[in-house]
Amino acid sequence: VLWKETEVIKNSPETVNKFKELGKKFFYITNNNTKTRSEFLEKCKNLKYDATVDEIVCTSFLSAVYLKEKKFDKKVYIVGNAGIAKELETEGIKYCGVGPDIMEEDEVEMIKNFKPDPEVGAVIVGFDKHFSFPKLLKAATYLQDPSVYFIGTNCDTERPSPNTNKFPGTGCFIKIIEVASNRSAVMLGKPESFLSEYIIKKYGLNPQRTLMIGDNCDTDILLGKRCGFQTLLVLTGITTQNDIDIMNASTTNSKDLIIPDYYANELGD
Repeated sequence: VLWKETEVIKNSPETVNKFKELGKKFFYITNNNTKTRSEFLEKCKNLKYDATVDEIVCTSFLSAVYLKEKKFDKKVYIVGNAGIAKELETEGIKYCGVGPDIMEEDEVEMIKNFKPDPEVGAVIVGFDKHFSFPKLLKAATYLQDPSVYFIGTNCDTERPSPNTNKFPGTGCFIKIIEVASNRSAVMLGKPESFLSEYIIKKYGLNPQRTLMIGDNCDTDILLGKRCGFQTLLVLTGITTQNDIDIMNASTTNSKDLIIPDYYANELGD
């Protein structure tokens, strides 16, 4: 919708800024967990978007919000990145696990030698470019204890790719750990209820006067539908024109399809 990694999508900043000039409230709701809200604010400003930190909700931030609401006072094992760690730090929540954790011994010896940290009371899984067998082992071991919270930042199994290669997303890591631990994660990002309840309460949204804009039917548009918002799909991300054509041609009951109210090639259209 707004950018692809570090490249701004043409005419999107002008469109967003025009909305705000017209007196519309605009919020940046992202499933990305690799940055903090402050870092996303800096990115918005660098790409010429008018934004404040209070208008930004990312899933790294939601992880800290979730645990704060639970009055969590133990340590978090993170399969993820520094964005999650920094947001936990802001709330005074201890953590471990960020960064590379490579195989330095035979896998059987690793399992024999791993001593779980008794302070760990939660496992958060986000995007982790250093994902490894040691991290899988540790996360699954901690999650044997049913009292340990299992939190997934977002369900996206794919990120928008800069070319024709696949760009696996956070949901892939979560699914692996769900299988290994025989548990299901509490998901925080779009399209889940934790996020929808947070933004409606936080911003006092009137669903009848709210438009959800997104590039992924399975997360953005589904969130909008669940909240009773109007929805606008832009074809600059995961959902493509071919997907739209398949929906329009489908004989499936429309109630079973995630169909946006409107769609456009780009936000600037």
